Amino acid sequence: MNGNEKSLRRLIDKWLAPTPAIPVRVTRFTGMRSNQRRYVCVQAARPAGSLAIFFFRHDDGSWCVFPPAIERPAMRAERHAA
Repeated sequence: MNGNEKSLRRLIDKWLAPTPAIPVRVTRFTGMRSNQRRYVCVQAARPAGSLAIFFFRHDDGSWCVFPPAIERPAMRAERHAA
């Protein structure tokens, strides 16, 4: 996968298609704390109404429109020789 394929700018262009007549603006974002998931909310004013999309940062550095999976505790059973 090319690094540009999941860049925030590329996803904004894909989902919101900003133009000089219909610009986009960031309305919300998270900080850089280590225990916090990062997201950005981008809004575009359209003739039919305002459209806002949240973009989520994943552990591999890519941005997506869905949040990353939550790490959950896991258990497993192992067979031991008798």
